[in-house]
Amino acid sequence: MTNIKGLTLPELEHWVSEIGEKPFRAKQIYHWMYKKNARSFEEMSDLSKDLRIKLSKLATLSLLGISRRILSKIDQSVKYLFRLPDEQAVEAVYMVEGKRTTVCLSTMVGCPIACPCCATGIMGFKRHLTTGEIIDQLLFIQRDRQSVVTNIVFMGMGEPFLNYDNVIKAASILNSEIGPEIAARRIIISTAGIVPEIYRYADEGHRFKLAISLNATTDTQRDELVPINKKYPLQDLLSAVRYYTKRSRRRVTFEYILINDFNDSEQDARRLIKMLGQIPCKVNVIPFNQNEFLPYKSPSEDKLEQFLKHLYCAPFAITVRRSKGQDISAACGQLYVRAHQG
Repeated sequence: MTNIKGLTLPELEHWVSEIGEKPFRAKQIYHWMYKKNARSFEEMSDLSKDLRIKLSKLATLSLLGISRRILSKIDQSVKYLFRLPDEQAVEAVYMVEGKRTTVCLSTMVGCPIACPCCATGIMGFKRHLTTGEIIDQLLFIQRDRQSVVTNIVFMGMGEPFLNYDNVIKAASILNSEIGPEIAARRIIISTAGIVPEIYRYADEGHRFKLAISLNATTDTQRDELVPINKKYPLQDLLSAVRYYTKRSRRRVTFEYILINDFNDSEQDARRLIKMLGQIPCKVNVIPFNQNEFLPYKSPSEDKLEQFLKHLYCAPFAITVRRSKGQDISAACGQLYVRAHQG
């Protein structure tokens, strides 16, 4: 059977024609899959019964099974453990803040970058997710929560720019007018710094927001926290970011995970200002989220306040991002599929 979840409208039109149906049927199926969130062809009530039976014999819509959902007791976050068709597993997170509902999507099973400040890296790398598997996380959660998701962040398990084609395709479908129709400005794709793909992203002119996991102000620090820095050091990364901001005329978001006694000094703050001062950007300071796998510690509130004071003269916007779902290991850097869960 063909997995049609993840097909674009032109791809779906081609498939519909191949099975002997008129191309306009593709738009109906696309709308039901992505906008109305149908999990079976039987739900597609404006298709004839014979066509629905035919489609159900040739194709499948649902790619994910739910293994577990965990609700936070401190906020409205929900962490989902999804089972994939090959029995691998991934996690995704639903978050609420005011009128904004956000889903954090995974793009890989595990991650090859192996950042020592991120639990996902300990899993190793299993495989990329397909476009359909990425999209189905959002569609499943939206249906399960009976809520319209307003924002998407590609910040879950995996490095999005190492699964570039599937991630961009998924973001485009999520943005489409006859699909979920999530505004491009509300879709954020994060990368640890895959320099060639940053140039590619700039040249292709995508309207989704770009975030960079910076996390350090020297190559020595970043080599430890973000090992891909040994291949694409800060100078190369920042050159690519400058190219992106100039080409796209958009600012970039830098994520800076603040770790106690590692990258939280006055000198770090001064280097950050010097490093980013000429780049159109904003900086999200994220206090490190501790977990049982990693040796680093969260900064105290005093340490955080001192660091922010040292940034008072920065020419870019600074925000402190408090991760949701910390009590259910759903916060930034905490996603990890334990063997007994999958």
